Amino acid sequence: MKKIIISCLCATVILSCDTNTKNPETQLSYPKTKTVDTVTTYFGTEVKDPYRWLEDDRSPETAAWVTAENELTQSYLETIPYRDSLKNRLETIWNFEKIGAPSTEGDYNYYFKNNGLQNQSVVYRKKKDATEEEVFLDPNTFSKDGTTSLGGLYFSKNSKMLAYAISEGGSDWRKVILIDTETKDILEDTLVDIKFSGVSWYKNEGFYYSSYDKPEGSELSAKTDQHKVFYHKLGTPQKDDLLIYGGTAEEKHRYITGNVSEDDNFLFINPKVSTSGNKLYVKDLNNANSPFVEILGNTDSDTGVITNNGETLYLLTNLDAPNKRVVKVSASNPTPENWVDVIPETEHVLSASKAGDYLFAVYMVDAVSKVQQYNYNGTLVREVELPGVGSAGGFSAKKDETELYYSFTNYITPGNIYNYQIESGTSKLYSKPEIDFNPNEYESNQVFFTSKDGTKVPMIITHKKGLELNGKNPTILYGYGGFNISLTPAFSIANVVWMEQGGIYAVPNLRGGGEYGKKWHDAGIKMQKQNVFDDFIAASQYLIDNKYTSSKYLAIKGGSNGGLLVGAAMTQRPDLFQVALPAVGVLDMLRYHTFTSGAGWAYDYGTSEDDKDMFTYLKNYSPLHNIKEGVAYPATLITTGDHDDRVVPAHSFKFAAELQSKQTGNNPTLIRIETDAGHGAGTPVSKTIEQNADIFGFTLYNMGFKTLPKK
Repeated sequence: MKKIIISCLCATVILSCDTNTKNPETQLSYPKTKTVDTVTTYFGTEVKDPYRWLEDDRSPETAAWVTAENELTQSYLETIPYRDSLKNRLETIWNFEKIGAPSTEGDYNYYFKNNGLQNQSVVYRKKKDATEEEVFLDPNTFSKDGTTSLGGLYFSKNSKMLAYAISEGGSDWRKVILIDTETKDILEDTLVDIKFSGVSWYKNEGFYYSSYDKPEGSELSAKTDQHKVFYHKLGTPQKDDLLIYGGTAEEKHRYITGNVSEDDNFLFINPKVSTSGNKLYVKDLNNANSPFVEILGNTDSDTGVITNNGETLYLLTNLDAPNKRVVKVSASNPTPENWVDVIPETEHVLSASKAGDYLFAVYMVDAVSKVQQYNYNGTLVREVELPGVGSAGGFSAKKDETELYYSFTNYITPGNIYNYQIESGTSKLYSKPEIDFNPNEYESNQVFFTSKDGTKVPMIITHKKGLELNGKNPTILYGYGGFNISLTPAFSIANVVWMEQGGIYAVPNLRGGGEYGKKWHDAGIKMQKQNVFDDFIAASQYLIDNKYTSSKYLAIKGGSNGGLLVGAAMTQRPDLFQVALPAVGVLDMLRYHTFTSGAGWAYDYGTSEDDKDMFTYLKNYSPLHNIKEGVAYPATLITTGDHDDRVVPAHSFKFAAELQSKQTGNNPTLIRIETDAGHGAGTPVSKTIEQNADIFGFTLYNMGFKTLPKK
């Protein structure tokens, strides 16, 4: 149903510039990006794609375009008089010791620590009940500029070996290095080309991992949609690794994980076609010739294994339970008709884990945490008393452990860590960061607003106490709304600096997320996706109607699927916002599924190849395809990374070029392209600070602030 016509490229990469003014005293000259006569026909409708050439991330022409755009953006940002002040304040407040929750492996407790401004956090260890610590693994030594990050730590069952993953330049591709934990000596050749995978050890003999065949063309943008699970036996070359599951022509899965039970008795395989819904199989590892036994043979639900107790499997599922439940079943006869409820579904969304001989149920109640402890029979032991209203996580430990460490945070509480005694249920503070921030000077309140179709949507609004509701407060509205992801309250160092300027930070829990279970998620997917944008626009209107801010002082921000949200909102209601900040966004909804693992997002989006109705729906909101001539769009700072192989930067490149060519009026349209950076994880602290200073500076400057507000 689709045909593509590509004619020869025309013009030069970068010509002289069009002129727009960002304000009366300064003029912007945009690079004039060349266009090509590329046309794709979908179900009889021709769609022009004049910047298709920017999809080639290996092209010298694309590289030249990136350089020109970055030069323009930096020249603009350098004119902001308080950019350095923001950066200095971010550095000052960031510079405090950060300690992660410890985990026990053998004779040691391992934990992450950052002395303040280290680009990557360092892995330390100390013997149990000891005070002397040692550096175990320092990712800051992986590369000179801090752009190679640690992607995961995976200890063998006897804790004598460690497989650790690294990411170079922010890419999702990983290398895995195996070391002796006592001597730290490398034990064998590095494993390469691993993606979307953990490492799951079997006894101390080897481990399971997942990856794709390396794609033809660019490894950062070419399509990857045939995931496979391998077994690596220690002491053997990677080329001899055994294919365990996947790779058959008749059955294609884009994401597959293989996990071994803690007792080494079972291997669980979890194949997925999309980001939602999975099959589930179990294999008896005590019998080398045992088959995979089906637990679920379709992708109609999200079901995973929490743990096993002998032959009994404990599963977390939303099958026949949109808010999820915990069930148990025998591994020998594990299909759904044999499932028995252990923790039944409630009105609140459930996540579950195990620690010691107990199950922990973490519920979301209007996006904040409530935690209950159960025994394996489903008897409530106690409700865990949390230190406040916010987000709690980390209720997990091995079966033989008697304590765990959990974190607690909200928008005005830095991440504190608590020690929890599993049998007695007593908590005590383990670690509290010493940060230059007084939470007593701020408040965070939840409100509910009404969306276009009458749906009630929650939003948490955070700001300094005593804020005057006069419609003049600089405000960032941050959203996501997709992929069953829940935005629960969490502290951000960067947002402190924003709020110090009298800024408001508001986060609505939009449909498409997971805050109210599968029904809430499904209300924001495919041909219901407009609900997400309507919710976001309604949140904006609530802030304006209630005098928190006004359009002149309102910025919208989001990343990845949230970048799509910002792109759709700014093209549908350009009058409503002063500033738009789409980060690593999915902005070309007609072609997103042709890059890397993008086809796996079809559960949420649908694709332009599904049918005419789906194509039409996508085209009608796709940010790239809804930029119009003669419209004054908000001041826009697009951010992306040149190594983003999750949402390829071509989305942002094409959107920037299209917006620059059509923007009317004085608002600037700029793109900030970070080099040697990916989708966000593992970004060095130095780059994170610089990016936040640029974003906050751009936002305040385009709200008309000549000096920092500092109310």
